[in-house]
Amino acid sequence: MKLAGMIALGAACTAMAADKDVGRGPLQLSLKRAVEIAIAPEGNTNIQLSGEALKQARDRSAEARASLLPDVESSITGRSSTTNLNALGISVVVPIPGFHFPTFVGPYTTMDARLTGSQNVFDFSSIRRFQASKVGVSAARSDANNTEERVAADVARAYLAAVKTDTDVETAQANVTLSEAVLTQADNQKKAGTGTGIEITRAKVQLANDRQHLLEAQNARRAAHLRLLRAMGMRLDTEAELTDKLQYTPVDAITLEEAKKQALATRSDYQAQQDREANARLSASATKMERLPSVQAFGDYGAIGTGPGSALPTRTYGISLRVPIFDGGRRDARREESASQYRSERVRTNDLREQVELDVRLALDALHSADDEVQVARDGLELAGNELTQARRRYDAGVAISLEVTDAQTRLERARDNQTAALYNYNLARIDLAQALGKVKSMLQ
Repeated sequence: MKLAGMIALGAACTAMAADKDVGRGPLQLSLKRAVEIAIAPEGNTNIQLSGEALKQARDRSAEARASLLPDVESSITGRSSTTNLNALGISVVVPIPGFHFPTFVGPYTTMDARLTGSQNVFDFSSIRRFQASKVGVSAARSDANNTEERVAADVARAYLAAVKTDTDVETAQANVTLSEAVLTQADNQKKAGTGTGIEITRAKVQLANDRQHLLEAQNARRAAHLRLLRAMGMRLDTEAELTDKLQYTPVDAITLEEAKKQALATRSDYQAQQDREANARLSASATKMERLPSVQAFGDYGAIGTGPGSALPTRTYGISLRVPIFDGGRRDARREESASQYRSERVRTNDLREQVELDVRLALDALHSADDEVQVARDGLELAGNELTQARRRYDAGVAISLEVTDAQTRLERARDNQTAALYNYNLARIDLAQALGKVKSMLQ
């Protein structure tokens, strides 16, 4: 009885868990939600890595700052020693007959408790390195923002591709439904004596082709959903239902000069490169300042003796002035290397500025072209729909053959595909323009 009760309890728990999963259903995923999941700290892998890089930059800055702060240490030493005075060059002759000064001393015990500290007073090279490290933190922060922009754009493109495949499946299903209706119409015409067997065969061939396209669209949809989940950093067995659809959303008009100005002011990758250039400049300056004298203060205080009862306080303090003279050319080599690194960063900054302009130009051109494609595809779809309606009426009236209906049906399917492609290209161009301006996240808010 107990075993039966346990089995019944386990079955009830399993049923409750199953009901909970069924009630939960697939994940309702909008474009905004997909991007939020991807750029969360535990989301996309690149986001996690950029967060760690920012932490490392902050730690390096703290390490550089430490060279400007006091260095304080404490120590307690207990030592038992023996000494050979002859080895130290100590030889004492006592003019007393029968007495010899010992050459071996010990063992004797020494205890020393001491507090030691030092502080850089003037070290311009360390100051420059600390300033460079703070700029490095700013560069890492800009890199993290740029990673978020890039991941947001990648996820938006993956989401858009998945939405396109959903639309392709819907279009393919609509084409299958239309082919079935045309086949029924051809069969009715044959039964009425106004149709032929070749017309039914032709309708069946078209239906088979449409079913094949439907299977291909369904497979493409599964692949696109998996790529979206991978871009978001989610488990691949997650079932997601996309809530956004392909649609036309007008974009505010913007001139090329305005777009370039916005891009240079907002793009995180350009800001990060400017910070890297500033970091290289400060690092080169720090290397140059290694030739300047530096001043350091030092001191210690403690008690030393043969035991706690015999310890006496002692102290040391002073100022140290270091003047570099010659190090075999290592300092000059570092200075030349840092100067070369600074020139390299300047070249990269100029190159990225040109790349920003190219990205903006290409994105604007693509957006304008895609906008025209949407208008043309919309008109073509309307005309193709009217053509098919008229062809089916003519076929019912017996003044046209089924081939005219099939041709109109093929053109309607092509028009549907053209509209899907046009809307996809338009929304893709919107994402490209937002990324060129550094405003992907703000666009998706």
